[in-house]
Amino acid sequence: MEENRPLDHVARIQAEWHRERPDLDVSPQGVIGRLHRVAALLTEELCLVYRRHGLGEGEFDVLAALRRAGEPFERAPGELAAHTMVTTGAMTKRIDRLERAGLVTRRRSDADGRGRTVALTAAGRDLIDRAFTDHIRNERRLLDALPPAEAAVLETLLTSWLGRLEPPRD
Repeated sequence: MEENRPLDHVARIQAEWHRERPDLDVSPQGVIGRLHRVAALLTEELCLVYRRHGLGEGEFDVLAALRRAGEPFERAPGELAAHTMVTTGAMTKRIDRLERAGLVTRRRSDADGRGRTVALTAAGRDLIDRAFTDHIRNERRLLDALPPAEAAVLETLLTSWLGRLEPPRD
């Protein structure tokens, strides 16, 4: 870090804790605090694009999970919950909103008459294709704040760390 650069928010917090609790090593805040702030700022920027398409973050996630499924662009609600990391109760509310908007349909599962299947409608596919195109442009814009070599190193570090923290998925 440059000596003349003013302290960022996290560095100020660390300095205050160092003053108040010199017995503690507050260096983890340098990474965790900054990641937390970066995540919050990124979420704000990403949600701007979703809102331009009339979607919340959750609705975008559901439509994207259905689109990624490939033809016929459908998944069971439990599968959607697993792909978007929300509870089945939260998933039901999202699906209800998307169904009312004409972006998804629900029907009985062909494989299990008791189960349900959620599918993209033509309008839902059109919307997620447009929204995802804008989303990727936005992500590129945000990542372009870093030189390509730094972005590649960051991706490697985050992939390694996440692999150690996140339980393996089937």
